[in-house]
Amino acid sequence: MADEQNGSSIKGLMAMLIDGDNAQAGFIKEILAEATKYGRITIRRIYGDWTTPSMNGWKECLQENAIQPIQQFRFTVGKNATDSAMIIDTMDILHSGDIASYCLVTSDSDYTRLATRLRESGAFVLGIGRRSTPKAFTSACDVFVFIENLRAGLDDVAPASNKKQTSKGKAALKEGLPLLRKAFELTVQDDGWAYLSSVGGSLRSLDPTFDHRTFGCPTLRALVASFSDEIELREEKKPSGNMVVSMKLNSIPSR
Repeated sequence: MADEQNGSSIKGLMAMLIDGDNAQAGFIKEILAEATKYGRITIRRIYGDWTTPSMNGWKECLQENAIQPIQQFRFTVGKNATDSAMIIDTMDILHSGDIASYCLVTSDSDYTRLATRLRESGAFVLGIGRRSTPKAFTSACDVFVFIENLRAGLDDVAPASNKKQTSKGKAALKEGLPLLRKAFELTVQDDGWAYLSSVGGSLRSLDPTFDHRTFGCPTLRALVASFSDEIELREEKKPSGNMVVSMKLNSIPSR
């Protein structure tokens, strides 16, 4: 299951469409693991011109990860035909009515309208790409995950509060506080507390690229705990036996 503290949940059957010209084969295991948090991947396709050397890195991992290669020749030098093929296939899948979620693995802003169109149809869109991906595309997705965070997440096994942080790392953490405050204000209850799971959902709504791993924290709770001077955490055990985490701002700045 997905991390409830990060506001994510299973979205049903998922189609993963990979732009082979704008994705890295070395991250395929991490990409699949991340996408699985949001749905069961029943369609796995990668698009590119398999006659070119640039696609060689993908050939070794296709069978191992059950990814179907789709051949798209480059009819004109300098033009990328992969975009059109991937867009057409995605729309065909959408009209089949069988898929609820889509994972677009690319850093190309040319897919911005595709992501918007999918969301207009009620589909959930997960984007995965480089940190340099244009904001127009990242904002068009429900959630956008930076591929750099997937590899970094493998090493972050301890809470940030237990790690010795550099001044640069502390500065990066502070950058996340304003957005965290906004998300809290959107979800705070009458008693002044907000469920951390609800805050996580609001964070993604405010910024689809929000990710606790960007700040060097393995979980949203670890990120919130790093602001111990500004935020208080509380654990409650519900009658069902589930443990629920809530947060409260020690002081709410005037708007």
